Amino acid sequence: MEIAIPKKAQSFRLPVDLIERLKQMAKKQNRSLNNFVECALLDIAYAEPNAETIAAIEEAKAGKLQGPLDVSSVEAMYKSMGL
Repeated sequence: MEIAIPKKAQSFRLPVDLIERLKQMAKKQNRSLNNFVECALLDIAYAEPNAETIAAIEEAKAGKLQGPLDVSSVEAMYKSMGL
């Protein structure tokens, strides 16, 4: 049994080229423009990084992860990151 989620119509003014691009992207995924935009906005609105990701972002911004990364294996990558 599906639960109906209340929705409200809203009007936005967007550049014509952006609307055309969104239509193309929706068509490639066989979705309506409305569904495509709704899903994209849901991803943006509710995708919050977890504590580990926030810490990694802060480390990167602080320059603590400078230098080449060895990505030949997970263990090598951790070692090259100083972990």
